[in-house]
Amino acid sequence: MKDRVLVNLLLFNLLFSFSALAQNQQSSVKAFPEKNINWYNADLKEDKIAGVSVNKAYKLLLQGKKTRKTVIVAIIDSGVDIDHEDLKGRIWVNEKEIPGNGIDDDGNGYVDDIHGWGFLGSDKGKNIETETYEFVRIFRKYDPVYNNIKSEAEVPADQMKDYKLYLKVKAKHEAEVAEQTKLNDALKKFEKVFTDVEKVVLTHLGTSTYTVDDLKEITNASRSVSYARDWLLDRYKQGFSREELESMKKRTETQLKENLNLSYNPRVIIGDDIENINDSIYGNNDVKGPRADHGTPVSGVIGAIRGNGTGIDGIAEDVRFMVLRAVPNGDEYDKDIALAIRYAVNNGANVINMSFGKEFSPQKKFVDDAIRYAEEHNVLLVHAAGNSAYNIDDIIHYPSRTCNDGNMVNNWLEVGANSIKANKTLCASFSNYGKNNVSLFAPGVDIVSLAEENMYTMVNGTSFAGPVVTGVAALIWSYYPELTAIELRDILLNSCTDLNKKKVLIPGGKADASKVSFSSLSSTGGIVNAYQALLMAEKIVNEKKKAVIEQ
Repeated sequence: MKDRVLVNLLLFNLLFSFSALAQNQQSSVKAFPEKNINWYNADLKEDKIAGVSVNKAYKLLLQGKKTRKTVIVAIIDSGVDIDHEDLKGRIWVNEKEIPGNGIDDDGNGYVDDIHGWGFLGSDKGKNIETETYEFVRIFRKYDPVYNNIKSEAEVPADQMKDYKLYLKVKAKHEAEVAEQTKLNDALKKFEKVFTDVEKVVLTHLGTSTYTVDDLKEITNASRSVSYARDWLLDRYKQGFSREELESMKKRTETQLKENLNLSYNPRVIIGDDIENINDSIYGNNDVKGPRADHGTPVSGVIGAIRGNGTGIDGIAEDVRFMVLRAVPNGDEYDKDIALAIRYAVNNGANVINMSFGKEFSPQKKFVDDAIRYAEEHNVLLVHAAGNSAYNIDDIIHYPSRTCNDGNMVNNWLEVGANSIKANKTLCASFSNYGKNNVSLFAPGVDIVSLAEENMYTMVNGTSFAGPVVTGVAALIWSYYPELTAIELRDILLNSCTDLNKKKVLIPGGKADASKVSFSSLSSTGGIVNAYQALLMAEKIVNEKKKAVIEQ
């Protein structure tokens, strides 16, 4: 082997670790480690796992007890595979609409919206899969106006706010393009090195393919072959695969060609005015779309069929999913989110799950008005806190509970992600946090859930912690429908598994960093707890009944 290759082996050995990449989809849930299957349903005290006590609740509180309400959960996401075997009977049906007749039977402006609506498509059936980031769209909007400005002195006073925003998004765009270009180049170099290393091994073996066992059996080889063997074994031990390399290459190429590309504008297929909330009748009734890979596992955590022996156990049983496709690969539009929230409210949703977010929100008023509308109509909003290891008390993660006027809605839960063990790694290393703006935590690490086409997958993110809270909320409301959204929110906050005194590593920190109190990362310092929440719900409902009788 050439010296250049040996040097590159050492460089890339330090540069790449594939252990944190997304897991491959599998046809059977049994393909995943048993400890990860349904762990979010476990109980901390009984199972020594930082789950949310769902199984305990069913066993000790709900056996023989009938639900009193079917809870409608709106999934505002990328789309859901509504035909998945583990979601049979769980998909909401718009009874006011006649399927496939091409007529808007219920008069809401959306034709054949049987299971929800797709705001990322045209009435001709075309769909948007990938979008630009919001900061790219802002940069594109303001660049023709400000790109020749040399100093702030040239900017009119009433445009100063827009100009400063322009400078911010321009700098971010330049930094992101540089980073993704560097990563793309590094991946190509890595692929070249990997191929060279494989050639060394294959030449030694005299074959065209090899297995990990073949690598382990190589002994008494030359120095270059031994280096190649050891390096490949180390890569595979870290979880590397050719498929993951291709996936990483595809992600960086998508970033450069679409997410960060100022010239890329797929929105033209819709033809709406994105700054006009009243221009609201667009899209199609395709609720799966081209990428249901995110909304499907989200739905599975909330309400996959329990005890059917074929997959995972969701949290709530008497639940129906209203699917609202509004989240592309890239940043969602504020207008789409606002209209999706209003659609959910107008069509009877009780809980809205929002596993998405971004750093900029140019039409925040659209969303503010929609979440206030949800509050007025007794709808609970559950939002994932995000995966950037930020303190969102300092860096706003949109959409947010706080409106532009400084007031907060009272029907909102912001959810961080915890891992399986209640030790120093309890808080997921990627999770956003915030004493003021994160409400509570829920399982969001190595979650086994549903994937498209009756497959299963292992996922990570606050995107899946939020659905755990949504599932618990739906579970409680199905037994205690007389609770208001605000009462339900308060119950979830006041019944958490108390881990205030637990010392944990702060997200994004180093493994040897000093630990902080878990109580400093959210307003409750706890993890949602279904068992305790049901006990509290029972108590509050009984107190309400007693108060009515005494009047």
